[in-house]
Amino acid sequence: MNNDLLIFDGAMGTYYRNIAKNPLPECEMANLFDRDTVLKIHQEYVAAGANAIKTNTFGANSISLSAMPDIIEKIIIAACELAFQVAKENNVKVFADIGPIEGEDSESIIQEYKSIIDIFLDQGIENFLFETFSTPDYLHELSEYIRSKTENPFIIASFAIGPDGYTRSSYNGENLIMEMAEHFDAVGFNCVSGPYHLLEYVKNIKLPLTKLSIMPNAGYPTVVGNRTYYADNSSYFANTMTEFMDLGFEILGGCCGTTPEHIQKLADTVKSRETEAPVVVHSRKTQRLHTEPSENLFYKKLQSGKRVIAVEYDPPASCDIKEYMNNVRKLKSVGVDAITIADCPVGRARYDSSLMAFKIKNEIDIDPIVHLTCRDRNLNATKALLLGLNVENILNLILVTGDPIPSAQRDEIKSVFNFNSTLLTKYINELNENLFTNKMITSGALNINALNFEHELRKAKKKEEMGTKVFFTQPILSQSALVNLKLSKENLDAKLMGGFIPIVSHRNAVFMNEEIAGITVDTDIIKLYENIDADEATRKAVDLTLEFIQKAEDYLDGIYLITPFNRVDIIEKIVDKL
Repeated sequence: MNNDLLIFDGAMGTYYRNIAKNPLPECEMANLFDRDTVLKIHQEYVAAGANAIKTNTFGANSISLSAMPDIIEKIIIAACELAFQVAKENNVKVFADIGPIEGEDSESIIQEYKSIIDIFLDQGIENFLFETFSTPDYLHELSEYIRSKTENPFIIASFAIGPDGYTRSSYNGENLIMEMAEHFDAVGFNCVSGPYHLLEYVKNIKLPLTKLSIMPNAGYPTVVGNRTYYADNSSYFANTMTEFMDLGFEILGGCCGTTPEHIQKLADTVKSRETEAPVVVHSRKTQRLHTEPSENLFYKKLQSGKRVIAVEYDPPASCDIKEYMNNVRKLKSVGVDAITIADCPVGRARYDSSLMAFKIKNEIDIDPIVHLTCRDRNLNATKALLLGLNVENILNLILVTGDPIPSAQRDEIKSVFNFNSTLLTKYINELNENLFTNKMITSGALNINALNFEHELRKAKKKEEMGTKVFFTQPILSQSALVNLKLSKENLDAKLMGGFIPIVSHRNAVFMNEEIAGITVDTDIIKLYENIDADEATRKAVDLTLEFIQKAEDYLDGIYLITPFNRVDIIEKIVDKL
């Protein structure tokens, strides 16, 4: 194994659907109910020149197949029988193919992985391929588990990355293979991208000094009549694949869309080509985004120890922004340092927060802080937006998961959650290291009204590990919030911006307490607003907010005022008194 060039087979799932007379929805079930087709596919790949084949078990787990453990066991045993039958006839190696298992319960997932591994080991499998992973979760433990159960396994970890080098969970591909190289016999990439983009990517990253594996898709598919098709590009695929050998890759194969013809041309090209000595790249070429340096006045003042005042002022839900812009000018004139701009709060469309940030920065010259939700953009859209913000030197972000689309609209408007706020934080801070000239400051939300505040603190610590520099708290309107704020100061290293929202009426107080997630209003405060007129309510809104700021000030690095119902006049009064 240590000296051989391994040529793996190509796709199972896409090829099975193309050649099966009556294809099953999940190709893994074909191990039980369409054995002849699976056997035929293995035979075709070996005849094409593959000297290593994968068991037809990529999705053989209880979550992917919605099947009971005894069914999963039968599927895996049948897959091993079919692969070994072909392997023994042709002297090729068999790898257990294990794909990612998705779910929330880490303990049950790791146990299922181990159960699957045990079934493979019982069938005599010694080689393992963990492919199409998007995170490093569980992999180190699984590698150690295999090595504790068998004497001389060969284990490959392969990650699915897009053309920009990131997985769908926003992990950097270079960092993943460098980290996993310490625990696996080989590391590399497969799926999502075609050979060209993977080749361009690996040319520009640091590669570990271990065996390297590459198994791209055939290219990019088209969809016709609800079926996915890949173009016949086998000659191009083979020629591009051999260029990986010059970079030190010794394990070659194909993923989605590849066929026995792709593997045959790959094998023929490898045999006929005299490769030069491998050239392993040890330093990346610069890919940094070049922009004019910009001073981040908001974060600089926050770090200096001076009191910072930021105001959240939601953009309008119409094209008339004259009043909004005038109000921002007023806020700047009374001493506000930054305007935070919500990203379609409560799942309803408003003027885009990033475009509004650009407008107020350039026309009013006040620092904008952009809320970015994980709800409305996939990884590509998020990166495109971040590139634009960085070029325009809009560098302060508040990252939140985002409110769901209101239920009555879900049939027409679909939510997109490609990642959560913690993963988005990690992603942006990796872009800070690898791409951006000007560092973007990532902030997070901190719910100091959470019933289980210990859990909230653990989440905040995790965000700090991912690169969060500032936390903006939920509104402080109760004694319990003050207690939790003190705990936050004692346990977190990031800067704390304390959230305060003026209460403008009794109805407003009741509504926030009963209907707005993350806000708790003390009963005594609600009673203060009973039977008072609008002028008195305004005075009380200012006085109560200042009272809570005074109580919280020792634990804060800055004040974060949230504008209620477009009442900028109240915010002006509070800032003036501050």
